[in-house]
Amino acid sequence: MDNYGVNVDLLSESQIEAILKEGLAAQDLAGKRVLVLLPDGTRTAPIPLMFRLLHRYLAGEVAALDFLIALGTHTPMSPDHINQLVGVRPEEWDTTFKNTQVFNHLWEDPETFFDCGTISADEVGEISNGMLHQPVEVRINKLVTQYDRLLICGPVFPHEVVGFSGGNKYLFPGISGPEVINLSHWLGALITSYSIIGTPGVTPVRRLINKAASLVPVEKSCIAMVVAPGTNQLAGLFVGTPETAWEEASALSDQIHIKYVDKPFRQVLSVMPVMYDDIWTAAKGMYKLEPVIADGGEVIIYAPHITEFSYTHGAVLAQVGYHVRDYFLKQWDRFKFYPGGVLAHSTHLKGMGTYDPVEGEHPRITVTLATGISEERCLAHNLGYRDPATINPDDFAVREDEGILLVPKAGEMLYRLRAPVLIGATS
Repeated sequence: MDNYGVNVDLLSESQIEAILKEGLAAQDLAGKRVLVLLPDGTRTAPIPLMFRLLHRYLAGEVAALDFLIALGTHTPMSPDHINQLVGVRPEEWDTTFKNTQVFNHLWEDPETFFDCGTISADEVGEISNGMLHQPVEVRINKLVTQYDRLLICGPVFPHEVVGFSGGNKYLFPGISGPEVINLSHWLGALITSYSIIGTPGVTPVRRLINKAASLVPVEKSCIAMVVAPGTNQLAGLFVGTPETAWEEASALSDQIHIKYVDKPFRQVLSVMPVMYDDIWTAAKGMYKLEPVIADGGEVIIYAPHITEFSYTHGAVLAQVGYHVRDYFLKQWDRFKFYPGGVLAHSTHLKGMGTYDPVEGEHPRITVTLATGISEERCLAHNLGYRDPATINPDDFAVREDEGILLVPKAGEMLYRLRAPVLIGATS
């Protein structure tokens, strides 16, 4: 039983080694050039363990073994942060790992990408159930064309855009160009995070990602991890294709990464760990709690260490602010030229609500930041503000009966009502 009240059996290191060794043997990697896709530091997973095991089992068998960090549009990692991510001491690069390289996905550099083709407007229409009808160019990091096999290695959690993360999501948006990133995230925003997060099976966004992945001209395998809540240990490990390994992992994630409660809360304090260093990533403290916040309630993102909305998209966010979905849809001519990924993040953090040109904007709940971002900037971005110095998380503990919830490490565990009620203001 973990800290979230979920029964979880942990895999021992010997079990992890056995599953991985058997799974890799079935992938026919001998003599091939292998590129492993890893998450960055904003995901909980035993990456140092997996890095060393992959090197142990593959380095002497494959023609090349390198790693690419699937940043999406996150900030590139420094050499020190990469060493921390994979658990390697600097001197080991000249000895144990001298023939292995770790690359950042440089998404802002146009020279990064290889054109895989186009998904037609009709295909997008079919995939999105008619919500979108436009073609999308599929571009991906051209580094993949230098290898015979892509090996995705990452965790699976409930996710606000696609339903459950992992699998082909490490390609799109992990190492993709902005076109599929923006279209897929905006599709998720149209569906709404409230509706899609933690949805089992292949969602419309997952269908779009899988279609884009099918155009990548390199064979793919996947190691999908399921991390036990509140730990860095594995409850599950699955090796196969990006589709099959993800399907098994997401089924287990559905069992252990969702906490059900009996009634909604009027106030939630989401305490964000330091692995989230801006609101772009720390917004998960809202996404994962929105389903259990009562109409008119409040979520407080508590992260005194955060001083920026986004290190990569901050300028655009300063222009558009944070708004409910219909604020953008009903003023589309004004906003249609902004990146869909940024608009999607905006709507996901603001949450469900309504907008009318006369009546104005009415979000279902209040989103308040208690961070290192000033009150002036919070209000300018259309978000609430509280001085983090006035908040003691212990004051929010053990108050569920009062309608107040403390989440000590928010961002990965999804909270849901055991018997969902019809929320107001969802249109």
